[in-house]
Amino acid sequence: MKLFRKRIEFLNWRNDLKSTLGLVPTMGNLHQGHLSLTQRALNENENVVVTIFVNPKQFGPNEDFDQYPRTLEEDLNKLATLEGSDRLIIFNPESNDEIYPENFQTSISVNGLDKVLCGRFRDGHFSGVTTVVYQLFALTKADQAYFGQKDFQQFKIIERMAKDLMLPIRLHMCPIIREEDGLALSSRNQYLNSTQREEAVKLNQKLNEIANVYKNQGKSSAISFRDVTLQEDLRFQYIELLETQSLTGNIPTSYEGYGKVVVAGAFILGDTRLIDNLLI
Repeated sequence: MKLFRKRIEFLNWRNDLKSTLGLVPTMGNLHQGHLSLTQRALNENENVVVTIFVNPKQFGPNEDFDQYPRTLEEDLNKLATLEGSDRLIIFNPESNDEIYPENFQTSISVNGLDKVLCGRFRDGHFSGVTTVVYQLFALTKADQAYFGQKDFQQFKIIERMAKDLMLPIRLHMCPIIREEDGLALSSRNQYLNSTQREEAVKLNQKLNEIANVYKNQGKSSAISFRDVTLQEDLRFQYIELLETQSLTGNIPTSYEGYGKVVVAGAFILGDTRLIDNLLI
């Protein structure tokens, strides 16, 4: 396992590489979800680069950039447990300048897909995501990149960017890894106190209930059930049923088979915002 802190050092290594390369972009503070992405990448590529970079451009002014956990040593120890970890390359930039050179003034946005779900509440977040991901794609020249389904909207936006800009990379969306009670793994789960942790399962529970109503009774009943849920528990920031490609509400009036609809939600407990989704 190699660790690079400087862009030029990584590029020198990359320029000599002749084999396939997978990419797993992360902000560190790794959990089993990240590790599952990395293991799949190792299984499908001769070498894998895991980037660990807390990207300032995707945090709003009142969000948790300064508090976001930086746990490099723990992350390296976790990655070392994976099968094939000797083929891992870790790029952990020593400063923002390694990703955004001095006087960096470019921003990449995907219009439309960034205006729904989380985009309604996190202005500029997704342009920060697409900008850093483009930089990582350009830097690593990876053949394949791996993302988690928990950030479904993020994946669809990155997928659109890659298609529109004709980027030569294959993207993979990998299943959500969950706790036994259904809570999606997230680095922000550690912010929850014990009471909040018990309440957090309601997000996945309600998404499942709405999904079942849609599959059994159709769109109208599912929307009505969703509306009641939002009225009864104001901790839900949103719950939406959307078509999976366009992220619009133009979904079939009745269930037509797996994968055409996503039910997604955001749930706020104290200062912690959790997101989750189900493909149905």
